[in-house]
Amino acid sequence: MTSLPLDISQDPEPGTLGAFTRAQLVRLCDVVGLSPADTETYADTLVEALGPSAQRSLALPPPTRTFLSDDHTPVEYSLSFSPGRAPALRVLIEPGCGAENRAENGRIGLEVVRAMARRWDFSTERLDEIEDLFFPAQPKGPLALWIALELVPGGVPKVKVYLNPAASGKKRSAKTLRKALRRLGHREAYAALPSADGHPFLALDLGRWETPRLKVYTRHLDLSAAEAGHLSRTGSGPGPAEIQEFFRTAAATDGLHRRPGLSCHSFTEAETGRPSGFTLHIPVRDYARDDGEVLDRAVDVLRSHGMDPGALVRSLPALTPRRPEDGVGLIAYLALVHQQGHPPRVTAYLSSEAYAVRPPAKLRRRAAAGV
Repeated sequence: MTSLPLDISQDPEPGTLGAFTRAQLVRLCDVVGLSPADTETYADTLVEALGPSAQRSLALPPPTRTFLSDDHTPVEYSLSFSPGRAPALRVLIEPGCGAENRAENGRIGLEVVRAMARRWDFSTERLDEIEDLFFPAQPKGPLALWIALELVPGGVPKVKVYLNPAASGKKRSAKTLRKALRRLGHREAYAALPSADGHPFLALDLGRWETPRLKVYTRHLDLSAAEAGHLSRTGSGPGPAEIQEFFRTAAATDGLHRRPGLSCHSFTEAETGRPSGFTLHIPVRDYARDDGEVLDRAVDVLRSHGMDPGALVRSLPALTPRRPEDGVGLIAYLALVHQQGHPPRVTAYLSSEAYAVRPPAKLRRRAAAGV
């Protein structure tokens, strides 16, 4: 399938992936107070980034079994909250979602990133420096390239790309990651990371970031609240007690024994090798009965950090007419974020559910029992 990077000749028809996700994004932009002009720009950008897949009927299966979401929608949204400020809206997209293979998926993704760079006049130099490491001739792993857009006022988003350290094989992922960090000038960064059960993503800030970050994500099987409290290597920010409290409130348990937790360290300077930011991601949809329960926990987390949960509450009906109690997974992750020099943030990751609604946990257990 050939991509048309940032050049779609017509609006998507009703009942298509593009029309569905475009309408969701328009409603979310209204929730966070973006202007009509910015909303139109960002909604068009989403459709364009999806390429021909935007015209694909939702009566068909997903264009690919993407790792990006549980129901394989190649789009995810997130709201990032800070005290005293309007939440920031982001959208995560897999541009190569309609590709026939992983190599083509990556090629399309790179084309779309570079088309964005030409449109918004930013450099892809850092991505170019490590392209060969993450886009081999026969790539492996669950993804090739994802693009995240932070939808700021003014119609020019902040751009981030997610890459797969296991592109040359899972056993080579640590080596690939170390090579990438060295090329980007962060020779001491790998040694600063906590022990982990894998490195699912490397992310790069591109475009108009005040301080561009390089972010390394780590996976933690059977993570406990006590262990999570000691994952941060920043030397500042939330201490173990605050991290543990967030863990227990978000997950309502002391241990993640189903889907693993994720941590992320961001790097902005190369001299010391010390990260400037830390994030803990809790996969809340695997530790709750339904989205009503998850929403209650998210509201508690936001209020405990001095943040207004109103936008999150309004975002759920902006995504779907279903009741929160009728499924689980609309809120996929909750994350506690610390970046040096900034107050803590809380991010809620929101699913599109274009293709499927995951039933409440009680219903899943009954189905497994044959009831």
